[in-house]
Amino acid sequence: MKKWIHRIAIGVAGLVLLAAVVGAAVETVARRRAVRDFPPRGELVDIGGRRMHLDCRGAGQPVVVLEAGLDNYGSLAWSAVHDSIAATTRVCAYDRAGIMWSDPAGGAFDAGRAAEDLRTALVRAGERGPWVLVGHSLGGPYATTFAGRFGDDVAGLVFVDASHPEQGARFAEIEGEQPFPARAIMGTLTAVGPALTRLGVARLVPGGAAPAGWTPELRAAQEAYASTSVAAMLAELGAIDATFASAARVRSFGERPLGDRPLVVLTAMAPPSPDEREREGFDAEREVRIREAWKALHEDEATWSSRSRHQLVPDAGHYIQFDRPDVVVEAVREVVAAVRGRA
Repeated sequence: MKKWIHRIAIGVAGLVLLAAVVGAAVETVARRRAVRDFPPRGELVDIGGRRMHLDCRGAGQPVVVLEAGLDNYGSLAWSAVHDSIAATTRVCAYDRAGIMWSDPAGGAFDAGRAAEDLRTALVRAGERGPWVLVGHSLGGPYATTFAGRFGDDVAGLVFVDASHPEQGARFAEIEGEQPFPARAIMGTLTAVGPALTRLGVARLVPGGAAPAGWTPELRAAQEAYASTSVAAMLAELGAIDATFASAARVRSFGERPLGDRPLVVLTAMAPPSPDEREREGFDAEREVRIREAWKALHEDEATWSSRSRHQLVPDAGHYIQFDRPDVVVEAVREVVAAVRGRA
């Protein structure tokens, strides 16, 4: 009996090893095809031994800089508004380190270093500041950190359903739990995720529905680079507390930490879809609590500048730029006009 168990164990181990070798080979080929079939839409800027993808369009000042949230869309997260904003002024979308076409940075993620990466890429690409920062979701704290470090380079901001540095504590108060995976799970994912992606495991996970308005080409490009973007996404997820702390330090600068810079805060207020309700376990009471807390957090963000406006968007989900691109474009144009009026 022991011999049979030993043989079975060896057989299983052999199959696992074979699957790993085959998966790694398939992943290598898939990554080469991604580079061949889906070249960067903008330029790859050398920021000192590695490259960052920067996709700039249009002309005029101030230059708008689009900061994506915690996803693997990167610069493609702004595809529905990119050209419309470019009709008004120059606008740059980019990929943070390790996302889509940008090279990975190595080491733990740090919001401060991400801000330095972005500024270096903009300067080396010849994009003259000061800039208007537009941050979606976790891109809000990233933009806030950038403003805290390079305040003279920031003329105005737009928060698109942006995360708030105190949202973890606020949601814990009303629900008794953090709105993020348990720290142990996050640590495990951060540790083993990159290795699994190199074995092709990430390509076995089905993707969700394509964002509204995406062409088949955009979807194919995002899917081609999804596996290579996972490690960077997990690194950002693992550093989310530090990212919020970085934004909170800027928040503590004073009653108006963003001074009198023009600021528009957009809040998605569309109710969850039936699938979201089932997946997240929403009931009517919990849904109201979450929505009111989210609105209150954004009301606070609107106090960060003495020249701000807070707008609720009742018919848009978290990705307002896909559901109501016109609202995002108008908010950006408003801030750009305000900056130009002060020049």
